[in-house]
Amino acid sequence: MSMEFPKRELETLWAPWRVEYFQEKPNSEFLAEAARASDDANHFVIARRKTAFLMMNRYPYAVGHLMAVPYRKTADLESLGENETIDLWNLVVHAQKLLRLTVKAQGFNVGLNLGECAGAGVVDHLHFHIVPRWSGDTNFMPIIAGARTISEGLRGLYEKLIDAQRTIETQDWEKK
Repeated sequence: MSMEFPKRELETLWAPWRVEYFQEKPNSEFLAEAARASDDANHFVIARRKTAFLMMNRYPYAVGHLMAVPYRKTADLESLGENETIDLWNLVVHAQKLLRLTVKAQGFNVGLNLGECAGAGVVDHLHFHIVPRWSGDTNFMPIIAGARTISEGLRGLYEKLIDAQRTIETQDWEKK
């Protein structure tokens, strides 16, 4: 009996809904395009502030993976103005509130990948990643199958996030 891992049998995972990712040509300008767009739903933009915006990641690490992005295209944190820094950080906090409400996040990974060697997929337009986490969410799939499972489609989750956005805005308005 061979002790070799049956890799070939475990690599096929059927996820036909992900075909939308493969039909798209990689677009390194998607952040700048979302910054200028007026059709937020088409770009999965959740919230806008004066100098930055919050959007869903089309290629999420986990369900609800969001990004806080400055409108101005820059790769360097040092080049951000005070208002941009404040707007970005406030969007990170807002994203956590949204994700607690919509996907019941119990924790978060928040960070930046600055530079190609640090893993930046878009090297010239910095953005914060806000990734929701749950107790026990690191399961066997990445270890055994080399795959992550994303349990909800982007469009459905976008609608839930927009509903939560409206709820939060209404609550904030009522507090005033």
